Amino acid sequence: MDTAIKPMYEWETINWAKAQRYVFKLQKRIYQASERGDVKAVRKLQRLLTNSWYAKALAVRKVTQDNKGKNTPGFDGIKRLRNPQKIRLAKELHFNDKSDPTKRVWIPKPGKEEKRPLGIPTMTDRAKQALMKLALEPEWEAKFEPNSYGFRPGRSAHDAIAAIYNGIVQKPKYVLDADIEKCFDQINHEKLLEKLNTSPTFRRQIKAWLKSGAMAGEKLFPTHEETPQGGDITPLLANIALHGMENALEGKFKRRVSKTKQKRDISFVRYADDFVIMDEDLDVILEAKSVIKEWLKEMGLTLKESKTRITHTFEKYEGKVGFDFLGFNIRQYPVSDKQSGSIGGTELKRGHKTLIKPSKEAIQRHLDNIDDLLRRNRNSSQEQVINALNPVIRGWAAYYSTVASANTFSKIDSIIFSKLRGWANSRSGRGQNKTETVSKYWGVNRGLGWIFITPDNKYVLEKHQNMKIRRHIKVKDTKSPFNGDWIYWGQRLSQHPMLRNMASKLLKKQEGKCNHCNLRFISIDLLEIHHIDRNRANNKTKNLELLHTHCHDIRHANKEVL
Repeated sequence: MDTAIKPMYEWETINWAKAQRYVFKLQKRIYQASERGDVKAVRKLQRLLTNSWYAKALAVRKVTQDNKGKNTPGFDGIKRLRNPQKIRLAKELHFNDKSDPTKRVWIPKPGKEEKRPLGIPTMTDRAKQALMKLALEPEWEAKFEPNSYGFRPGRSAHDAIAAIYNGIVQKPKYVLDADIEKCFDQINHEKLLEKLNTSPTFRRQIKAWLKSGAMAGEKLFPTHEETPQGGDITPLLANIALHGMENALEGKFKRRVSKTKQKRDISFVRYADDFVIMDEDLDVILEAKSVIKEWLKEMGLTLKESKTRITHTFEKYEGKVGFDFLGFNIRQYPVSDKQSGSIGGTELKRGHKTLIKPSKEAIQRHLDNIDDLLRRNRNSSQEQVINALNPVIRGWAAYYSTVASANTFSKIDSIIFSKLRGWANSRSGRGQNKTETVSKYWGVNRGLGWIFITPDNKYVLEKHQNMKIRRHIKVKDTKSPFNGDWIYWGQRLSQHPMLRNMASKLLKKQEGKCNHCNLRFISIDLLEIHHIDRNRANNKTKNLELLHTHCHDIRHANKEVL
């Protein structure tokens, strides 16, 4: 515990704004020291941070209040902590080279019958991992390659898709669409620890987590190679394990002269354990595959050959054109020179156009989800159906709002309309005709058009096609939130496609700051909209404010402590 700061032993009286500022200053210094290669300074600052009362309190708050999976217990069965318990956990938090086993649960893979294991740590281990991550993440953010986008602060799937677009828009390319065989399950622990090259204290604690085993029922399963999924630090460890792939390719394929005498590089984009390699030369792609296979072998990993394939963005190759990545379909279509699009106001005149759209598989998953919700709400009121569907529609449409989704949105809305007609007809009483059903559930006879709306006009089903399409600007290559460029990151946050329109408006109105703690929002924050008068039906802008999730908790507890 650092002696410079007197710890506060009442959770309700912790000055969170001061805590956040103190910890971020240390993180920024760690980032800067790592950038200049000053290992001694990095270790000293990390030790200072992890011994800090403020960092320990923030780590506990992270896993008890700011974590979307906070109500999922580990094998200790603990879901929530009361404030005195949070204080006790923060006071006792330290790295002791020990770890409890994780609780193993099986969750389905999206759109597949296959399931994958998830290891849920105990509350204490979650807090220890959150504390470790506060210290390790800024060090590695200064090292990570520019085209790694998954599970990193300030980066998203949309940045990965924008990077792919930038890589192929000028010229069609061959693509290695790769899949790593059970990546999290087969990472070599010793190789990972060697690559971490961290302090002895950190190394011993991370090794304890890696070797902790998993509880399934009353049985304990050892984890010899598996990287437990479900912990706060797991995505960071996976990114560290896969760090270096881009550099390996660049080392092998240095800038070459193409047939048009232009210098070019091989293109690489990675999102967690999914990655693609792009080049106009098929031989280069084949050689790159061999390079990556050898590189992965060093980490105990292999490519899953059944799901790793080579394709082309414009021409048919092995029976297919284009590829799917992160739920998007990326493909180029033949057009006249005038229809080729433009970059920065300059016409491309390439004879092809790059279009990125929702993939067929993603569309089907979404419609299946809608079907499932309607089935589960077949006896619910129209208001309940709307409340169940709107977050799903809003989230899916927002995710695909950065690409050519207009036609897809329109088609999906038509399909949902048909599904809702079926739902409404199933609820119609005997003798009620279709006109009466339409009048009851849709606004067409009220001069509101074909919108699914309650008779009192209070609850309206959102439409995909109402989501505005706007292109996402890729994050600058080496930018990180730990560099302290608040203007740049504030602008990006306000334009993030997954931020609701109202949240974006409030963000601008509040100048990027939380109305409770007055701290600037950053990309990793969980944000919530608070109704000032507590009336959730009053959605006027003057009645709304954007808050951190933990600040929202305080508002509702009516304890103004800052």
